[in-house]
Amino acid sequence: MITRIGLLGGAGIAGAAILRPVRRRDDVVVTAVASRSHSEVYASEHGIERAYADYAALLADPEVDLVYNALPPSMHADWTVAALRAGKDVLCEKPFTMNAAQARRVVAAATETGRRVIEAFHDHYHPLSAWVRQAVTEGILGRVHHAEAVFTGANPYAPGTLRHEPELGGGALMDLGCYPVHWLRSIFPGTPTVRTATATRNPAGADMSMRAELTFPGDVAATMTASMADDVTLKSALTLTGERGTLTVDNVVFPSNGHSIRLEVDGVPHVSTVAGRTTYDHQLEAVLAALRTGSPLPTEGDDPVANMAAIDAIYAAAGFARTSWT
Repeated sequence: MITRIGLLGGAGIAGAAILRPVRRRDDVVVTAVASRSHSEVYASEHGIERAYADYAALLADPEVDLVYNALPPSMHADWTVAALRAGKDVLCEKPFTMNAAQARRVVAAATETGRRVIEAFHDHYHPLSAWVRQAVTEGILGRVHHAEAVFTGANPYAPGTLRHEPELGGGALMDLGCYPVHWLRSIFPGTPTVRTATATRNPAGADMSMRAELTFPGDVAATMTASMADDVTLKSALTLTGERGTLTVDNVVFPSNGHSIRLEVDGVPHVSTVAGRTTYDHQLEAVLAALRTGSPLPTEGDDPVANMAAIDAIYAAAGFARTSWT
């Protein structure tokens, strides 16, 4: 069985997230791309059979089974719902939507249509992330009482660009912070309470950095930091502190580029890594298997709604009067 993918938006991320992983498999193909400005060029460059200048035309293509939505976050909800109603399953880039209200609408559309919509938290499907979750579940550290999750990467302010305009879904929390929020939620079940949140803002009003103090059920204190400031380095790290020791994982987002697990339990240090392919290869494998077997995935259903709800709560605590998109 060959799964046929249509790219909604000729985004740069599609190369790593879809095009290259697809080329490494023989059970999936990218058949179409839709872009309002350069679909023909994009299709030619990447060997894609059909190019559309209109998103709706791609959704009407009967030879597209799965839509990869890489449009700006402000367009995720409407076009994902449209794809579901057109009979397509959807892999939607993070952040899932602009807020939790939109996320609920998208998930409701999936339920109504009987189609699947999956948020593309690719790192979640890598064996490294699974190892961390299992380590906590098995109690290697004893009871975990504190966590620190960080994702930073310099992205100088440029007016009108996707990652810096609030109306497009820009901001450090939306672009980067959604990852550490998801790590924490995946490890510590339940709804977090946002104790405090502070941010710096760019001239357009989006957050250049965000730091939030959270509490998860079980009295777990957590700190989430995201920053696109000019002076930060690329870092995605998670540190868990428990009764018996500490676990620190470096490069949670792209572990195939090199990562480390530093574990100290009862005073004994240990350094290791976890074997795996790129996060995107693991994600594509999981999505294809789930669509063929009907098995649920951890980044669909209630999960994207809960992640957006946590993001909404952090913005509210930081004093952001965000537009009430519906």
